[in-house]
Amino acid sequence: MQMDKRKDVLTTGQVAKICNVAPRTVSKWFDSGQLRGYRIPGSKDRRIPLPQLVRFMRAHGIPLNGLDGGSTRVLLVDNEEERTQVITDALEKDGRYEVRTAECGFDAGLIAEQFHPHIIFMDIMLEDINPKRICNVIRQNNELQTTRIVAITSALTEGEGNALLQQGFDGYLCKPFDIKQLIQCIDDHISIIH
Repeated sequence: MQMDKRKDVLTTGQVAKICNVAPRTVSKWFDSGQLRGYRIPGSKDRRIPLPQLVRFMRAHGIPLNGLDGGSTRVLLVDNEEERTQVITDALEKDGRYEVRTAECGFDAGLIAEQFHPHIIFMDIMLEDINPKRICNVIRQNNELQTTRIVAITSALTEGEGNALLQQGFDGYLCKPFDIKQLIQCIDDHISIIH
């Protein structure tokens, strides 16, 4: 079942289909406080925000394949083709990620509009990248409100790292890094959303 990316609040019936359980089971999860959500005022109808559902599914080992294909969408903005290919191949081989790449800030903006990435890794040393401006553009787009932005750069001082966070980045990753570090970074930032 492919969920509409814009559907961020679900009924117990929708959650039941996604989790492949009976609606009554979802109601029990909700009533016991395991699955967080809210009731519609003046009714017994329950609503579950999508981030709460994803958190619950991950905590209980329920496969995410009923949601959005189950893939975490990653946008990699870097002009080093060999590195982006290695990263893309490794993430797609893992099976949990759908990856798009862009070589410049302009392309990144166009791809982000269509792809709605969960996380963007951006080499901030690219010529056309104005880190603060790009963060502002992404933050102002309603479709990308939950997108996490991680700067990729060479070694940073703590002060430089903090400056990136002040500009709107959610984190940074220093080169060289390996795939395990990248996946850990994705998992850390995506769990914040979910």
